[in-house]
Amino acid sequence: MSTVDPARPRQPLVATVRDKPLTSARIITLIAIVVPPLALLSVTGLLWGVAVGPIDLIMFAVMYVFCGLGITIGFHRLFSHRAFKTTRFMTAFWAIAGSMACQGPVTQWVTDHRKHHALSDKEGDPHSPHHGHGPGWTGVVKGLWHAQVGWLLTTKGLERGERYGRDLYADPLIRRIDQLYLLWLGLSLGIPALVAFAWSGGSVWIAFQCFVWAGLLRVFVFDHLTWSVNSICHMYGRRDYETDDESRNFWPLAIPVFGEAWHNNHHAFPGSARHGLHWKQIDLSWALIYGMEKVGLVWDVKVPTEQRQELRKAKGEAAAPADTAA
Repeated sequence: MSTVDPARPRQPLVATVRDKPLTSARIITLIAIVVPPLALLSVTGLLWGVAVGPIDLIMFAVMYVFCGLGITIGFHRLFSHRAFKTTRFMTAFWAIAGSMACQGPVTQWVTDHRKHHALSDKEGDPHSPHHGHGPGWTGVVKGLWHAQVGWLLTTKGLERGERYGRDLYADPLIRRIDQLYLLWLGLSLGIPALVAFAWSGGSVWIAFQCFVWAGLLRVFVFDHLTWSVNSICHMYGRRDYETDDESRNFWPLAIPVFGEAWHNNHHAFPGSARHGLHWKQIDLSWALIYGMEKVGLVWDVKVPTEQRQELRKAKGEAAAPADTAA
């Protein structure tokens, strides 16, 4: 039975409330794009001939996994698609972990992503590499650039209305975590330095070195790999399911982005907590969700049945001859 109020007018798919991103958001985004590689070049010059220390590698890995899963499990599968349910403590945990990835507050990330699904590769999609970039190879280059980086300064954060984020704006816990976003940014960059400072017995230089490698560089690497899902996974790869966009599965990205690169699978079944639907498709985010389900931390986990997957494939195969004939 539908719970939609028939008297309530349906909101448009594009519910933009801003003409351009906030200046503060642009500045933070620009810093996240420009500062890490500049810091890397600077520290490389200072450390030329000196190996990266073990604490740098350890903290890089720990923070990469913690913040990365905050995006893939928290921001994406939990908050954007409600692919499973969990406790309030775990809700806060995943919201904070995702915020520490430095990709924006929960509400901004989710509203942009839900808009992407509603208008995927069509007018209004915040980061499509296909729409509005012109023909030929120049259009391909412009599209890839926009989907990777350009959208961060032009179309990110425009959707702030209730069309795509009403459930999140109604949640006081999420609103509070969003209000503390700058704190999470500070912790994301500061924790590696503090750990290295303690580990080295108070060396400011070792702390700075870890701040660069496990703070700035880690943010730069993971964020660009995430944005590659927007660009590469809508341009190159395999399409196991017919969808009304250009989403594709691109296996080389699957491990570093914890399963998000099975992007065609995701667009075929957006509500699924599992993106790597075949046993050969490695999906580390799903492995952790599955483990959390087994110990009772999450429940009502959504995964399409094999029958539903086969029906979706058959539907695509049936449509293909008609498209060819047309």
